[in-house]
Amino acid sequence: MIRSMTAFAAVERATSGGTLTGELRAVNHRFLELGTRLPEELRALEPALRERVSARVSRGKLDFTLRLRAPEGEGALQINPALVAQLSELALDLHARFPALRTEFTDLLQFPGVVQSKAVDQAILQAEALALVDAVVEQFVVAREREGQKLVAAILERVDAISARAADVRELLPIIRAGQRQKLEARLAELSQPADPGRLEQELVLWLQKLDVDEELDRLDSHVKEIRRVLKQAEPVGRRLDFLLQEFNREANTLGSKSVDTRTTNLAVELKVLIDQIREQVQNIE
Repeated sequence: MIRSMTAFAAVERATSGGTLTGELRAVNHRFLELGTRLPEELRALEPALRERVSARVSRGKLDFTLRLRAPEGEGALQINPALVAQLSELALDLHARFPALRTEFTDLLQFPGVVQSKAVDQAILQAEALALVDAVVEQFVVAREREGQKLVAAILERVDAISARAADVRELLPIIRAGQRQKLEARLAELSQPADPGRLEQELVLWLQKLDVDEELDRLDSHVKEIRRVLKQAEPVGRRLDFLLQEFNREANTLGSKSVDTRTTNLAVELKVLIDQIREQVQNIE
């Protein structure tokens, strides 16, 4: 299924260590680039997190953030009485030496180890965190697929328009060729010396061959069939679509360069506009 490279997913769960929130966001990128922001308690999970993401995502610039908020309520935070007693004795001793010395309560709480969080089993917390990572990635992939279907619809709409423009060119070609033949014959009729009919026919055939775009139209039809086929594939196809658009553009440029009629020239311009619009959509496909 086609996936967009632009997506966002967030999951929040209560865990043994507090409330854990995971967020994954992405924008388009040529390759897979993953940045992570993890709390210190879960820093060791980074390799496993990267492995889980790369198993489901192949392209895009991703940012994965995990936040752990300490549990609230009774017993969530505890004072280390032994350390507080040591600090009290030290403060009394220093106060005897420096009577002007004052110890603020808030400063005491900020001393390392005075305030302690409730003991948490790290193995359980890490398992809960990885389960949340899996949930975030799954939600993220679903969001990418949902956006991908919108991109497919937009692309197919323009592919249909390209097919219609190519059909218009095919219908015009016999009329344009007949018109060019009449123009050439009219100019030759104005010459004072009559031209050799055999040589005239030969030159006319060579001239019309230079204006022939049947091969370009056939290749354009082939590219249209290929892009429809590619859009039905399950694996990432962004790079394949990039290549196809180069081929589309090449045929449109050739049609424009060979055109001798404003109608086909305008149709070639419309083709290039449609191709550029498809390219804008393809830039977001994984």
